[in-house]
Amino acid sequence: MPAEARSIREAWSSLPTPGEVGIGLERFTGQRMERILAIVGAIGSAALGVQAVLGAVTTLTRLDGPHLAMLIIVFGPLLWMIVACASGRWTKPACAGFAISYLVALLLWPAVVDPVAGEPSEQPWIFFLVNIGVVAAMLAFPPRVQFAWAFGLPLVYGWVRLAQGDFLQSFWITTGFDVSFTIILGTVIVSLAWIFRQVAAGVDDARAEAVESYAAAAAASASEEERVAMSALMHDSVLAALIASERASSERERTLAVAMAREALTRLANTEASIAQEGSDEPVRRSRVVTELRRTLSEHGADAVVEERGVPSQLPGRVARAMVLAARQAITNALVHASGRGLHVVVETTERGRMTLTVLDAGPGFDLDGIGEDRLGIRASILARMAAIAGTSRIESDAQGTTVELSWEPS
Repeated sequence: MPAEARSIREAWSSLPTPGEVGIGLERFTGQRMERILAIVGAIGSAALGVQAVLGAVTTLTRLDGPHLAMLIIVFGPLLWMIVACASGRWTKPACAGFAISYLVALLLWPAVVDPVAGEPSEQPWIFFLVNIGVVAAMLAFPPRVQFAWAFGLPLVYGWVRLAQGDFLQSFWITTGFDVSFTIILGTVIVSLAWIFRQVAAGVDDARAEAVESYAAAAAASASEEERVAMSALMHDSVLAALIASERASSERERTLAVAMAREALTRLANTEASIAQEGSDEPVRRSRVVTELRRTLSEHGADAVVEERGVPSQLPGRVARAMVLAARQAITNALVHASGRGLHVVVETTERGRMTLTVLDAGPGFDLDGIGEDRLGIRASILARMAAIAGTSRIESDAQGTTVELSWEPS
């Protein structure tokens, strides 16, 4: 193989497949947004945590077992949450731990504090951490649980505060104001975090789509250059064999010429198969296979549908390329011999990774056994190609149409 063809083949092999790009590309913006939210949460939690500690120290009249347990239940997980958010490690477990421990502390509050303790206008120290509990839920739980925490935690505090005040009338007004304020602030915090995450996800999706499009274009360009180089190589090989055959004057020269011609024709027949086997064997998504089949129909100007069935799955890149090439041949046969009448393509995958490509048409059909030995469209491009990847192929044809079914499943 000449150096030019070898370099093009190496470049083609080093290109990632579009499915590989989509799988390997990190969610950079989403990860950065989560890190920013964690750092902001750590700063706010530290500030309000100090305020709560000062409030607990100044208002605590005695340090008995229940009060000490309350301080440990609240400030122990809070300290872990602040350290985890600042360091970026164990963020979700730490935040979930504080969110749950703070809720438990709120529920235990009426049993620990004295009834009718303090003035209605003086909030207890545990009040300063209500929205920190919402922030912890925002960093640890799914969106629905976050909003439930933003609404539910202030209501639990309101009930605890009224229970502490023995449900006296003087406590209702100030407690209602505190609960309304914390619900509004908590909802704003959760909503802003949700918006920021959606924007980050959109940026990641747009970047992944752009990189995938670029990889597909680069792969197509490399493939075309490969085909041009291989065509030139085969042309030169066949031409040299013909010249040697014409100039052969002895039996040995004729034998060598026949060997040269046989080798050149073998390379020519295996060119497309060799190209198809090149490239990464990283998993390829079903959507990529569907895109390639739709592109094939578009290139031929065929008005047909590629239908997707089953659950989305992945399959090895080598298998995906072979199945796409075999399906392309089946589509080409349907367009040439059936004029594309009733052409329909179905891509079906299962949870176990099995993929089935079915190409149907409503043409006049053909006799599979009557195909000549020199016709390689079905034997080499479909049957042999599926056999090379340990897949199966089934072709049924009659007067009502033709069905080509290509299947592969992991061993």
